[in-house]
Amino acid sequence: MPQIPGFPPDPYRSLVRPMFRTLAIAASGLSAQRQRMETIATNIANAETTRTDEGGPYRRRVVRLEPSAVPGQPYELGPDGWPSLFRLPDGDPVETMEGVRIAGIDEDMSEGPLVYDPGHPDADASGYVRYPNVRITDEMVDLMDARRVYEAGSTVFQSVKSMLRSAINL
Repeated sequence: MPQIPGFPPDPYRSLVRPMFRTLAIAASGLSAQRQRMETIATNIANAETTRTDEGGPYRRRVVRLEPSAVPGQPYELGPDGWPSLFRLPDGDPVETMEGVRIAGIDEDMSEGPLVYDPGHPDADASGYVRYPNVRITDEMVDLMDARRVYEAGSTVFQSVKSMLRSAINL
């Protein structure tokens, strides 16, 4: 729809229409959790990689998520007393939450274990090898968490889709 002269631009023009906004929010969560699961799978696959192109052991990667929002007027306190005001990284108040977005994939800078293995090709002069900072048990816990959040988002998506279908058939 073209801009009407004399009226301010519609801030929601590029966004999903209100009727489908809940589907978009659920879809953004599904996409974020899928990326988490893929990153965790990469971590598990590289748990024994002692030499990368960068010249050291593989470093665990973690997906960083943040709310995706539309700048606008701040919210008031909710009935539970929690502030419903959110701020974007630049400090602007947020009026409408639009789901979640991937802010980045960061490397965990902690050191992995140092293991004595003088026969390993990557052993130092003392016979020690620096292994990746990936702990399989932590990765499995994160994977279960991502999977359950994904399942919850999928349930929300299916429920909203069913409600919209019922509303269309009225």
